[in-house]
Amino acid sequence: MGGTGRRVTGGVGGTGWGVTDDAPGAAGQALAILGDRWVLLILQRAFALRIRTFAGWRDALGISESVLAARLRELVGHGILELTAYRDGRTRYEYRLTGRGLGLWAPLAAIRSWEWDWTDGGTTPRLLHELCGQEAGPYLGCETCRGPVSARDTRVEAGPAAGFSRIGRPRGHRRTVRHDAGPDPIGYHPDSMEILGDRWSAALLAAAFLGSRRFVDFQAELGIAPSVLTDRLRRFVELGVFASGPDGSYWPTDRGFALFGVFALLVDWAQRELPAPRGSELTLTHTPCDAPLAPVLFCASCDLPLRRREIRSSGAEEAPSR
Repeated sequence: MGGTGRRVTGGVGGTGWGVTDDAPGAAGQALAILGDRWVLLILQRAFALRIRTFAGWRDALGISESVLAARLRELVGHGILELTAYRDGRTRYEYRLTGRGLGLWAPLAAIRSWEWDWTDGGTTPRLLHELCGQEAGPYLGCETCRGPVSARDTRVEAGPAAGFSRIGRPRGHRRTVRHDAGPDPIGYHPDSMEILGDRWSAALLAAAFLGSRRFVDFQAELGIAPSVLTDRLRRFVELGVFASGPDGSYWPTDRGFALFGVFALLVDWAQRELPAPRGSELTLTHTPCDAPLAPVLFCASCDLPLRRREIRSSGAEEAPSR
């Protein structure tokens, strides 16, 4: 292994991680990659509006060119987008979702499903299931027994090297806020963005699903500065995601537990798609059937599994084709 004692077995190009003993697990990498509101908005526009060009995202989001360039570079580096040349009188370039990127449709759809149930997002476009012709209303289910899945009927076991304490390393830029954000009928609800569009907030929620309940537990799991943790815990209580107990503990509320579908689908995607050190796996078990959880989104109208190519939006959103 050489003098450093670090095992290097490969990695994702560009700004991706190499697989070393001190690299985050796949789930931690996913939270660090996607725990940014601009990244979520870029991907959401790629799916919803099939935006593929730098100018398209710049104009749709009102994002600065330097911030957009940095986020696109990260997404290419992590193998989620690929830069492709095409001819339009002269050679131009566009960013296309890779197979890895297209796999993110399920966790992003789960965010929408949470918004429909737990926010005032009444104008949020609804997904329609083409196989039954009805509103999809996606819900999380188990591929093995086809039963519904919630956080309370699953068991999560973490490998000895699992954790989120190093997720802050790859992104050097600061947390960003859309100060001029106005009504956005296509984008995510502000609550979703605050909970999931920040790497420490997303990791805090994941740590709660892994069993952390006290300040010291969250700090040990995340390696987060006390001031940052205090801020995120306070905000989660204000948002109704956590409830605080008289003994100083923090527990997910029903609103918080309802985000488990996003977590389960993201872990499943990450552990299929991202290289990670041995022993960093998270194993989710569906206790009613005692089988490893293979999370699937099901249609609330017909109870059939939802597939990316079989859903469309009642509004502006469409699944991208390849």
